[in-house]
Amino acid sequence: MIKSYDEMRKIDVKPYCKKRDGLDYLNWAMCIKLLHENGAKVVRWEPIPDPTTGSSLRMTNVEFKDKNGVANRCYETRIRVTIDNEVYEMQTPVMNGVNPVKDNSMSQQRVWNSMCRAFVKCVAINTGLGFDLWLKEESKEEPYIPETIESLASSAKIKTLKSLCTSHGLDGDKWVAKEGRTWETLTEREAANMLNAIKQRYGDE
Repeated sequence: MIKSYDEMRKIDVKPYCKKRDGLDYLNWAMCIKLLHENGAKVVRWEPIPDPTTGSSLRMTNVEFKDKNGVANRCYETRIRVTIDNEVYEMQTPVMNGVNPVKDNSMSQQRVWNSMCRAFVKCVAINTGLGFDLWLKEESKEEPYIPETIESLASSAKIKTLKSLCTSHGLDGDKWVAKEGRTWETLTEREAANMLNAIKQRYGDE
């Protein structure tokens, strides 16, 4: 039987890690090895195919374009993890290092890397093994979202948001509608989140 969450979290995984983008990274195979060494009898994971396409790669229907006009979508993978009698699921974006993968740089290797990353993260969340590695990663890339009250978005903020949507080829009306809002009922918090999403994706200030 696998050890408790607290015991697993105390395991020092750093000697088994490699460096990637300035952060410690635990390989998926070593993760499985450590699970077995600490009581797990059954450890496996498998992709969960997209129900529409049957592919292990999932993507949004909405296409974005960066400032250079390069097409992009939000790509993700989803996996099922079994550890003894417990079954978990984890979905994670497909990344190129610390950057999102664009249409012109997608590869099977990056899809595989995304699923491996999802496995190690799923193990950390549910068993505690290597959890502190993720604390460091998440704190390093924590996005800034301004604190706001639930008041309506200012006309200046909406004007900026509309302008950025237009410059990046985004359908702002559709985006707002998906949030269950109109431009007239959009709140300061929701507008701030949208502006922050554009900043994170395209680097706008």
